[in-house]
Amino acid sequence: MPRAPRLSSFPAIRGALRFYQIASIITGVGLLLLVAEMILKYTPLHVELFLGGSGGFLWFAPAIAGPECLWYSLFIPGGQGCEMISTGDGINISLAILVAHGWFYVVYLFACFRIWSLMRWPFPRFILLALGGIVPLLSFFMETRVAREVRTYLDSREAAVAASAPDSVPTAEGTR
Repeated sequence: MPRAPRLSSFPAIRGALRFYQIASIITGVGLLLLVAEMILKYTPLHVELFLGGSGGFLWFAPAIAGPECLWYSLFIPGGQGCEMISTGDGINISLAILVAHGWFYVVYLFACFRIWSLMRWPFPRFILLALGGIVPLLSFFMETRVAREVRTYLDSREAAVAASAPDSVPTAEGTR
């Protein structure tokens, strides 16, 4: 049975929870943007979003399937060597979303590890937290559930400690 967190770690747990909540929301939004980008690029639409360049401020440029692509190869994991060729110029927002989500997922994993280790949860719980950054919408549900669970736990432990501790504050009668 896992040990309970120490009372002295409660302020750190509250900070880790806030960090986890922020990282979870940013990662979830990034993942939704990434899914939208993949739908635009790998479905028959075949477009990528660009900033600046010859198309204007924000514009969609066609993404052309390479010569080795078969009609079904974009729908198979791994793509069988099918490469999408970008035709746009300027800053590739689609690629920027991919890179930003990848790097922020590392920050999200750190936030998951921090709350997991401070709360002393079992290892499968860490795996479930980590999945929040790669399963669309899961990070939003996990953030709500984890925040509610951690706050309830901390409040109940603090109330139990306060109820069991004798009054250490002197009263007006005790000071005479």
